[in-house]
Amino acid sequence: MDSINGLDILIVDDDPDDCLLLQEALQENMVVNQVLIKHDGEELLDYLQHCYRLPGLILLDLNMPRKDGREALTDIKNNPNLRSIPVVILTTSDASEDVQQSYESGANAFITKPASYSGLVTLAHNVRSFWLETAVLPTEYDIR
Repeated sequence: MDSINGLDILIVDDDPDDCLLLQEALQENMVVNQVLIKHDGEELLDYLQHCYRLPGLILLDLNMPRKDGREALTDIKNNPNLRSIPVVILTTSDASEDVQQSYESGANAFITKPASYSGLVTLAHNVRSFWLETAVLPTEYDIR
């Protein structure tokens, strides 16, 4: 089975358990796109600057060590070579200031992480349905 849209999904979260559970929830929803994992904003930006093919979707946590998701989002959206990558904030926060700041910084969506695995499976279904099947995403990036 080919990946949907041929795009890679990049999960950026410092919690390895959250990454694994989200990856499993995506697989349970038949998302066969390559899923890459980075654990902080520094790793994310280093990857984006040196990768051969940019991801089609970034699921970004806010609270991480070294460079947090807020800083990474700002860096991505201020870079003309990266700004068209859709970035979905996926975090435990539901603070109105985090929501507001994320959208002001260019986030394409803000989602509070569900508390249960079944909620995560539903979230993965919604990610597949909207971001991979409904939305038209850029397929080619001029990164150099």
